[in-house]
Order: sequence, then C-alpha cells, then structure tokens
Amino acid sequence: MSRVRSMHIEDVSAARLRAAMVDRLRELGAIRDRRVAEAFATVPRHLFAPEEPLEAAYALDRLVTRRDRHGMSVGSVSAPQVQAMMLEQAALEPGMRCLEIGSGGYNAALIAELVGPHGRVTTVDIDPGVTGRAARRLAAAGYPDVEVVLADGEHGVPEHAPYDRVIVTAGAWDIPPAWLDQLADGGVLVVPLRLRGLTRSLALEREDDHLVARSARVCAFPPMRGAGAHAERVLLLRGREIGLRFDEEWPGDANLLDGVLATPRAEAWSGVRIGAGKPFDLLELWLATMLDGFCLLSVDPALDTGLVAPANPYGCPATARAGNLAYLAARRDRGVVEFGAHAYGPDAPLLAERLAELIRIWDRDHRGGPGPRITVHPAGAPGAHPPAGSAGRATIRLPEGLVVTKRHVRVAISWPSPTGPGTVPDVLRGLLDIG
Repeated sequence: MSRVRSMHIEDVSAARLRAAMVDRLRELGAIRDRRVAEAFATVPRHLFAPEEPLEAAYALDRLVTRRDRHGMSVGSVSAPQVQAMMLEQAALEPGMRCLEIGSGGYNAALIAELVGPHGRVTTVDIDPGVTGRAARRLAAAGYPDVEVVLADGEHGVPEHAPYDRVIVTAGAWDIPPAWLDQLADGGVLVVPLRLRGLTRSLALEREDDHLVARSARVCAFPPMRGAGAHAERVLLLRGREIGLRFDEEWPGDANLLDGVLATPRAEAWSGVRIGAGKPFDLLELWLATMLDGFCLLSVDPALDTGLVAPANPYGCPATARAGNLAYLAARRDRGVVEFGAHAYGPDAPLLAERLAELIRIWDRDHRGGPGPRITVHPAGAPGAHPPAGSAGRATIRLPEGLVVTKRHVRVAISWPSPTGPGTVPDVLRGLLDIG
C-alpha cells in the first residue's frame, strides 16, 4: 500500500473517530456548546499523541505523553471531557486573546479554533521537553501561530498581556497576582483550584475588588510545578496501609492518632441515600467546608486489610482531631447507597453521630441546590470578613462557611441558607467543640 493511500485511510479513520468522540461527549453532557463540538471535530487529537494507536487517541481518557525517570507523568493530554468542560466554562469567542498555563498542544489547538484567525493563543510551560513537543505537534497539526513559551506559569506571560481568558491546565493550590494582573477587564480566569485537598475547576470573574466563581466543576490535574508548587502533607497509619492527606492544616499533635484505629469503631447512619454510581461531589465539598481537621483518607489497595471502609478509598472526606478520626462511610443495598460515618477514638460515638447529622443537613438544605458561593480575595485585603484575632490561621470559621488562607489569596466558601441568613447549626458548634 502506498504511503499516500495509507495516510488517506488514516485521515478517514481519524475523522470517523473524532465524530464518534464528539457524539459520546454530547451524550455525557460534557459538550453543550455547538462551537466547542466543532472544535473537537476539527482538531486531530491523534497528532498530539502519535505514539498511541488511533483508537486510543480518541478514547475518553488522559494520554500520558512524557514521563520522568521515576515513571511519573510530566506531560499529558487531558481527558477530552475535562477539556470540553473547561472550554465551555471559559466561553471563548472569536478574536479573544488567551493564555494557557500548562502546555500539551492539543488544548491550545482547540482554543485556537475557538478564538479564530483574529484571536491570539499563548501557551506556557516550565518544562522544556513539554514546550518543545507542544511546538512540534502544533506545527504538524496546522497551528503554527500558537505562541509556545518556556517559563514558569506562576508569572504568566506579561509580554502578550492583557488576556481575555486565562486557562490553567495544571492543579493550582493558589492564585498568583500575575494571573490577575494580566487578565483584561471583563476577563475570565478558569483554574483547577485545590480547596482543602479537593480540586474544582472555577470560572472566576471580577466583581468589585474580588473574584466570584460563576461555576465550579469536579476535575483532577497533575499539580503545578515551580514557584506555585505546594505539596500535601501525609500522615500514614498502620504502616503504609492508610494515609491521611492534609492540605492547609495539620493535626495539632499527630502523635495522638497513633493507635487510633485499634480503638472500637463507632458507626452512625444518616438515612440519606443516592443511587449507586451517582456523583456526590457536593457532599464532599460541604464536608470539607464544615469539618475542622479536614483531610482525605486513602487506602493503599495493595495493603488493604479491610479495616476501614471509606465511601471513596482513593480520597474520602475525613476529620482528624484530638486523637479522634472519622470518615464518610457508605453501605450499599440493591443499587442504593446510604451515607454514614465511621469513627475511632475517645469521642468516636459522638463524632460519628455529628458527622451523620452534617450529612442530613446537606441533604435537607443543599442537595440538588446551586452549591456554595466561592469568592477569591487578595490575601492582604479586608474582604471575606475574617473575624478579629484570626490572622495567621490557615482556615477561618464563618457562620455560613469557611475562609481558606493561601499565600496570595483567601478563598471564602459559603453555603446559602434556604431560609435566609442564619447561624451555624448547633450540630456544627458541637462538632467544632470536640477536642
């Protein structure tokens, strides 16, 4: 078979696979915008992962394109449903100037399709191997005008600012000043921001002296490197079987958790049920907002003895305080899941019941609702109403939610009450009083 004939067959197959991918993304609800669908149907994703078989290039999976010497991914093409979600959050229009922080090539090509020939796309990455590959792949796919910059994305790319859209494609713990300084008036920042260990893609717009999230969607990205890097701290229990991952906080005396899992387990069930396989990300974020000592509990599948049974073994909402540990539990019966709590330590029965009551409050007041209001304020500004005497604390409890303090910003997460402004329910005050 001639090379020309072989290339023609591959092009036809790729077009068919692209169309099937778009159809699947529409079925999943990942694509709703006609222009986003057209971009996905146009950009040849397989050219950005030439090592992969054609079918794999159009599967709804992340494609690892580069690994370090330890086998860890340092370059990838994100899953198309995540890219589609963030592009729809960005609401790109023809003629816009866009900065992408974190390069892979494919997403920049999609952005270029959406902003059109009169728009401008700049993509920046800290890794020369990533930027070199992205530039080559973009040229091969027919997008040589995308500007590929080797730099630390923490500082943006000031020479091409201002940008109508800044889209971050790496997991960020903070929002550095450069991203906001380089954002045009009326611009939107789309960023996968880590909030107490949970990552949400936020579409942020300026409102007076702060930013407001117009949408918050579940996602996962490899963490930022360079100046914006921020590592979680991990407390291991029972050797390495169970890990507690803390983001902003750390137990006051972690030694108090030694042997906590050897104490009797208390259980409390909320009566709150969902269909098996249904998402419960709003519940996870609610617990992250309401629980002091919040962490994510993970179980090593190779070492799992079955001692703990978290609702999500890869990252389950939990609280660890004053020698007590509790986590979100789930029991399944005939395709239905009921949420509850497992707790250990001296206050285990009380802690389990109070965690179960938090689940009931979420079910009563917030399940199926719009979710929390998330606002971002400069760290030195007076916004987010921090109580007196709270300076220097990583998290600040508010009547309606929580303020998380980072290096550059404070993030306020509040849950609108269905009955109007009010105070923290008694169960929350009691929960916060433990320890």
